[in-house]
Amino acid sequence: MNLPAWIARRYFFSRKKRSFISWLSILSMLGVGVGTMALVVVLSVFNGMEELNRQIFKTFEADMTVSPKQGKRFMATSALLTRLRQTPGVHLLTSVAQDNALARYVHAQTVVKLKGVDSNYLQRQQLDSALLEGKLVLNRQGVNYAIVAEGIRSDLSISTVDILTPLEILYPRSGETFSVLNPDAFSRASLTVSGVFFIESRYDNYVLAPLDVARELFGYKPDEVTSLEIQLNPGTDENAVKKALQAVVGDNLLVQSRDDLNVDLYRAIYIEKLLVAVTLAFIILAASINIFFTLSMLVIEKKADIRILFALGATKGMVRRIFLTEGTLIALIGSFTGLVLGVALCVLQERYGLIGMGMVSSIIDAYPVRLQLSDITLTVVLVVLITILTSWLPAQRAANTQ
Repeated sequence: MNLPAWIARRYFFSRKKRSFISWLSILSMLGVGVGTMALVVVLSVFNGMEELNRQIFKTFEADMTVSPKQGKRFMATSALLTRLRQTPGVHLLTSVAQDNALARYVHAQTVVKLKGVDSNYLQRQQLDSALLEGKLVLNRQGVNYAIVAEGIRSDLSISTVDILTPLEILYPRSGETFSVLNPDAFSRASLTVSGVFFIESRYDNYVLAPLDVARELFGYKPDEVTSLEIQLNPGTDENAVKKALQAVVGDNLLVQSRDDLNVDLYRAIYIEKLLVAVTLAFIILAASINIFFTLSMLVIEKKADIRILFALGATKGMVRRIFLTEGTLIALIGSFTGLVLGVALCVLQERYGLIGMGMVSSIIDAYPVRLQLSDITLTVVLVVLITILTSWLPAQRAANTQ
């Protein structure tokens, strides 16, 4: 039988009356439990936010993007495109010509991001779930169409039913004097709006158009593009394909994954998660200070018992372990309860969406959560370290009792 653990359990569970020390122990457990529950829930919410952003980016952006290291455009020769398509893991390759332009519809106008894409862009089926109105069509029977974001539709009051009113796109000609009075200052293209999509506010100023229309509008050569977007086969190792594609395109072009394109956002989420974790760790530490006071007062109350233990042959190490075990019981019961409640709240939130976002225009109804084993492990390790830190000094004092 482990005598120190048995005595610690007797001190904790078998008190004949509820003294001030008992209530302080309960308060300590509640503080540690609430802090642990908050840490699990908040870290899971940050994980959910990160996963949500990945799903949003996946709806519009490609798995891999090839872009120039310098400048805005480059020559995508047929030989380069063939080698990229033959790279293992590549499913679809889309040539893209993208730049800012001016869009007009009836008497309204606004600045948009015009993205010219190949005909195979719609084969990626990314926008299928984001379509609000109309159809996903870029070219049919020689007629060029545009797919616009909800923000553009709202700004210009576009109707997908009205096929007689075109969406006019204007882009400044190079070498011409910029003036609204100069009719030759802009290249122009007229497109029929076929559909409206909505993903998230950062994509609300996009207009998708056929690649040939965008090239002609921007004054690009037949093989010039701003980027190449590559969709991979399901289950493909992205890092391996990224290295293979980089070897194909050479040093003048850069291959970036979807996470590489949004690394700043992920870094911001990580920093916020780290700061919140540190803040909640200090809250747990503050709650654990009650354990320090509880054990200190318990040492004073049990001085007679400690002398008897020494008289019976107990060592300093045994007495120290008794009070360390006492502090561990208080902390572990509180942290285990908080851990169970935190995991239960996250599971209920994930399944039933108990707490809503509170925004009418939000793309999701409730806060996203995602439990990770690493966060739970971090929480347990953190509580153990704090328990040892706050319990050691009172236990050492008990061991040094004369």
